[in-house]
Amino acid sequence: MVPEPTETHTPRPSSTYAEAGVDTAAGDLAVELMKSSVKATHGPEVLGGVGGFAGLFDASALLGYAKPLLATSTDGVGTKVAIAQAIDKHDTIGHDLVGMVVDDIVVVGAKPLFMTDYIATGRVFPQRIADIVRGIAEACALTGTALVGGETAEHPGLLGPNDYDVAGAATGVVEADRVLGAERVRAGDAVIALASSGIHSNGFSLVRHIVTRAGISYGDQAADFGTTWGEALLEPTRLYTTPLLELIASLGDGVRSLSHVTGGGIAANLARVLPRGTWVDVDRSTWSPSPVFRVLSDIAGTTLESSEGTWNLGIGFLAVVAPEKAADAIAQIQAAGIPAWQVGEVRDDALPDGDFEQGAKGVDGGAVRLVGAYADSTRGH
Repeated sequence: MVPEPTETHTPRPSSTYAEAGVDTAAGDLAVELMKSSVKATHGPEVLGGVGGFAGLFDASALLGYAKPLLATSTDGVGTKVAIAQAIDKHDTIGHDLVGMVVDDIVVVGAKPLFMTDYIATGRVFPQRIADIVRGIAEACALTGTALVGGETAEHPGLLGPNDYDVAGAATGVVEADRVLGAERVRAGDAVIALASSGIHSNGFSLVRHIVTRAGISYGDQAADFGTTWGEALLEPTRLYTTPLLELIASLGDGVRSLSHVTGGGIAANLARVLPRGTWVDVDRSTWSPSPVFRVLSDIAGTTLESSEGTWNLGIGFLAVVAPEKAADAIAQIQAAGIPAWQVGEVRDDALPDGDFEQGAKGVDGGAVRLVGAYADSTRGH
């Protein structure tokens, strides 16, 4: 009798999440390391602890509003993270993220309530993730924003082990009849500049291109700054939310509109918060761009004017205020530790010939151009 054939099986290698490149234990450790910094942003409005599926925020305070409007914003920090990765310094990127997200909310006059963050990385290094989140939490505390949740996603095979990107979203509230915007702006209003702390988080593709072409390593000493190139370029984004909310509370209707100078530069972002039919000449002679902009332009062999659509060139925010409130606005902002000065005036007469930015990013707004020559580096702001 011929025996029946016996079915045989070749053992397969085991497949686990860890073998696929995802380390859940490292993720858990990262959460433990960040808990205290996140909790420090929580007031009584935040319910529950760190690690839940969703963050809970008590919105009872909104009952005191006649018609509360929620404002929301989301953003990242762009390729600035590449410099943080290059010099293994990750504790300031969180300030940049909050600056890009929360400071957009105050543009409409809204008070930030809470924020969430998202970090995607090729491999979770717990201390690195904790450093990033600690920076986010520190900046949230400075802007009065609760960090109510977040996500760290490990993407092996998609991102390199040392690669990561960060993004965030925030929500705020403003009374409907207190929303700031172009419709409040009038001819004769003063345009006030608030100084930036440096490059902030826009235009870093150009920065990295200039540095690479010049053969500079981020660990090299930068004689102009007294630090390494990487440290100088990682100067965190200045946070404007708290002083601007205080300005709004102090001046009331005297604050007409606000503009966050991010991608697109000074002219394009100011044009977005002016009504159609108005225009502004921003006077370059009223300030001297920060040294970092001059050094990069010199290395690139270009002019400061050529980068006006990319970098903030020393102005991080613009406030359009009633002319009789301009001096008070400047004094109050300066008292908060931010240099401020008037750069122009809103006009509504015939638009002169010239190279104006007319609205921007889908907004059919006013017209803005930069005129004159920048002040030299020994004077101005």
